[in-house]
Amino acid sequence: MPSFDIVSELDMHEVSNAVDQANRELVNRYDFNKVDATFELAAEVITLQAEVDFQLQQMLEILRSKLVGRKIDIKSMDVGDAHTAHMRARQLVTLKQGLDQPFSKKIIKLIKDKKLKVQTQVQGEQVRVTGKKRDDLQSVMAMLREEDLELPLQYNNFRD
Repeated sequence: MPSFDIVSELDMHEVSNAVDQANRELVNRYDFNKVDATFELAAEVITLQAEVDFQLQQMLEILRSKLVGRKIDIKSMDVGDAHTAHMRARQLVTLKQGLDQPFSKKIIKLIKDKKLKVQTQVQGEQVRVTGKKRDDLQSVMAMLREEDLELPLQYNNFRD
């Protein structure tokens, strides 16, 4: 019986490369000349540090462009508020990956509303979709691509 998994994963190696590229661009940009500003990646949190809030906004745009250049969907970014203390401004950007329970239920509801002949089940941080026909599974993928969801989805482990 054909099946596939719906997941939301990030390639953390590409994220690391994007953060490194963003740091290199800060060094070369004229408007950041003699400014103490950095990007730091720790697990799934990117910390932006600069001297003022305005620089954080510019740094956020640099980070977005580097992530898009590395084919990482910016929907996975959860941008926190900027905090200023002791002549420093900090902002945290959390990268979301994995499907939590409410979001998985939302995906399952979308699939059930289309009344396709497929079965869905939650398996940890992914949703498994099984059906008798490959065409039904492909129509589920197409339908989810058309929906405007707040997380980027990938479809893997397709078995015939």
